[in-house]
Amino acid sequence: MVHQEYKKKYSVIEYYKALLLLYDAIGSLRKNKSSHLVDKDFIERIMLRVTEVNGCAICSYAHTSMALKQGFSQEEIDSFLGGEDTFVEPKEAKALLFAQHYAHTKGYVEKEAYQSIIDEYGEEKSAIILAAIKVMMVGNISGIPISALSSRIMGNPYRESTLLYELGMILSSIIIIPLSMIHALFYKTNIRFSD
Repeated sequence: MVHQEYKKKYSVIEYYKALLLLYDAIGSLRKNKSSHLVDKDFIERIMLRVTEVNGCAICSYAHTSMALKQGFSQEEIDSFLGGEDTFVEPKEAKALLFAQHYAHTKGYVEKEAYQSIIDEYGEEKSAIILAAIKVMMVGNISGIPISALSSRIMGNPYRESTLLYELGMILSSIIIIPLSMIHALFYKTNIRFSD
């Protein structure tokens, strides 16, 4: 039996911190649906890139389905989920690299990296790009233990995982989502820097 492995593994505290940044991000993406400031395909490519770094199987499946419905080719999706740059458009490259950086650092980015996004895309577009990344991070963080539990049920548990971790992360949502919603009302940080 070949065991699955985590690409990234998050704690309940990291999940909570990601949730604090989620609620404003959802609002930004909703506004973008009517303004179309950032193209929906661009947003989907950002989300695929974040999912590639985090390795969330359930999110990969869901976003593959969404991307196919939007007209992406299977080759393009596979390229993004494989971390390749074959289908990266030059005007989107910097945002996709930033999305990878955000996921690799678990949301603690370098100030210069974020400033380069603002310089490239402007404040409004950068806010939407960041929102797409933050929404996908929460999706991945919550989806990774679900993916691991699903794999365990199928008889192929993740290496270095336990049933306690998987259930603990999943069930923690019952408590930390409402708490983070209240906390987010007073939390005024849009982005966390590594410095």
